[in-house]
Amino acid sequence: MHRFHLPPAECQADPLTLAGREAHHALHVLRVRTGEEVTILDGAGQEFLCRVENFDRDKVHLAVLEKKSIPAPPCQITLLQAVPKGKIIESIIQKATELGVARIVPLLTERTVMELDEKDARKKAEKWQQIAMEAIKQCGAAWLPQVELPVRPEAFLARKESFELPLIASLHAGAEHPRNYFQKFELQHGRKPRSACIWIGPEGDFTPGEVSAIVSAGALPITLGRLVLRVETAATYCLSILNYEIQAPA
Repeated sequence: MHRFHLPPAECQADPLTLAGREAHHALHVLRVRTGEEVTILDGAGQEFLCRVENFDRDKVHLAVLEKKSIPAPPCQITLLQAVPKGKIIESIIQKATELGVARIVPLLTERTVMELDEKDARKKAEKWQQIAMEAIKQCGAAWLPQVELPVRPEAFLARKESFELPLIASLHAGAEHPRNYFQKFELQHGRKPRSACIWIGPEGDFTPGEVSAIVSAGALPITLGRLVLRVETAATYCLSILNYEIQAPA
């Protein structure tokens, strides 16, 4: 069944209407027809089973057959991802969306090649948000992650945001297996964490100064094993571990 995205504000009516990019994709790429059933995701936990009632040149009108509310993930995960070279960040956003992150914060670190002014940063963020939106349609996720404007690590740390389990992927001595931190948290609180973040560095990793600042702010260094992983592999590896630990039976 084909899936489409409509923002929550556009999901209040019945029938629902696809327009713009989504209508073009429905009509000219997927070639939906009257009577066909499709799924609409609002990215905020609502899923609609709909039937195509009719369409014109640039709009598709949908009758709502069923509405489901999907609970938010039990742990709100923030991916703090240094922007790698090329288009690798796009693949990371896709995989992060599939793995249920709530938020993606692109980082412009000392070893990040990309330089962006404010206008370019907004364009990039809009493009990356669109990639996340396409990813929820592909995997059927009911919750759309927020992709923020790229930011320097020190600027993010200055916000003093609080996470119950802040982690950083680290190549340095003293990093522990992530399960150790989950076990310690559950032993102390009697439950799994409700918020977590994971810092992933660029090619060449964070600089020692960046690691020191992040760890000083409370992030716990985790090891990814003895091999040096590519940026995109490290992100997928860490998010998979977080999902496994959070979803594991108590």
